[in-house]
Amino acid sequence: MAARSITARRSVVAQRTGAVQMLASARSAITEAAATSVPTERYAAAHLAALRSAAAVLGARTQPALTAARRPTSAWRLLAEVAPELAEWAGCFAAGAGKRAAAQAGLRSAVSPRDADDLLRDAQTFLALVETTLGVLPLPADRAG
Repeated sequence: MAARSITARRSVVAQRTGAVQMLASARSAITEAAATSVPTERYAAAHLAALRSAAAVLGARTQPALTAARRPTSAWRLLAEVAPELAEWAGCFAAGAGKRAAAQAGLRSAVSPRDADDLLRDAQTFLALVETTLGVLPLPADRAG
């Protein structure tokens, strides 16, 4: 019985550690997005930051599947299921996945500077919301990443 309790606590600690690492990675992607003046790069990095923020929530609130019974699903769809309070955000970022793919493919006309700026602001807001949702204090800027 005590062994199960210790194993369960280790699992919670590992999930929490993984979530904190994902949030640090998201903050790093936001820093990268803010530093570039190329709209496609800014858009792609901001979207990646949002994905990493979503991954932190998924890692903190789900257990790894023991079987492959579930079909591959988008992180945004899973986020809406696991964290209904973030469903609207999931829909917003899911809608931008095609633009992100086009931006990553180098299609400069796929993303305007305004699109990139708007997504960067959204990703910053989403990261702060996820940190609050998970009860994680953001790292100071000089310690992030």
